[in-house]
Amino acid sequence: MEKLIQTALIVVGAYLLALWVAAIWWTYRDIRNRSRDIFLQMAATVLVAVFSFPGLLIYQVLRPPRTLADSYATALEEEALLQDIEIRTACPECKHRTEEEYIFCPNCSTRLKRQCSNCRKPLSLRWSTCPYCGEGVDSVSPIRDRESARR
Repeated sequence: MEKLIQTALIVVGAYLLALWVAAIWWTYRDIRNRSRDIFLQMAATVLVAVFSFPGLLIYQVLRPPRTLADSYATALEEEALLQDIEIRTACPECKHRTEEEYIFCPNCSTRLKRQCSNCRKPLSLRWSTCPYCGEGVDSVSPIRDRESARR
């Protein structure tokens, strides 16, 4: 009976040791995916190594919420949105920054928008119908636009 208890204690001890080592290894890999700070990586790993499972719980509460890959993807998405906004507010000819309501580029006189002949609201050059009054829009020649802008 005593030998059975001793064997059971060895098995349980080995299992707990394996769980402890796995928790340390998981913490090390997880914090490396969440931070580039070497000090933070060492502190998190030591926290779990010293305090074992309570340390793992503390790490779970305090760890950074997003991984570096998530942060990078979010930064790329934000940059793409900012570039899209920047492209929309730049002249397609000279790339000079323009305001949303400009009809002509103040730098090169390129037509950026046109006015509806019915309601006089600014319209995108791609639109074939005014979204404000429903009036059909005739196509405008870019050469005629530059000439009229210079007058």
